[in-house]
Amino acid sequence: MQTYTIGQAARLLGVSPDTARRWADAGRVRTHRDESGRRLIDGGDLAAFSTEVAQTGPGEEPAPYTSARNAFPGIVTAVKLGDVAAQVEIQAGPHRLVSLLTREAVEELGLEVGMQATARVKSTNVHIDRT
Repeated sequence: MQTYTIGQAARLLGVSPDTARRWADAGRVRTHRDESGRRLIDGGDLAAFSTEVAQTGPGEEPAPYTSARNAFPGIVTAVKLGDVAAQVEIQAGPHRLVSLLTREAVEELGLEVGMQATARVKSTNVHIDRT
């Protein structure tokens, strides 16, 4: 499973690295250390936490969000595969984006819960880029 540093998690959550560290220190999100001592968050844990933060709000810091060229970097929180179609959910800060695409596209991108991805919005369509 993909892991994220505190800085990467902060960017995906739309908060400062200090806020992400405080959340980790308070036990709001589980971390572990790599061989060089950096704190890491498992992708699945970050996906669940990002959904929680979006529903309850970040707490002490408001998250200012803008869509630079309609791109929403975030973390995949759900992948539902059908025979032909698929549904992918991305939590990008406080924004939950859902895209319907082909199962083949999801498999080619290798999309899984906990991965970093970018939702691109054009008109009524949401396109997913693996990052």
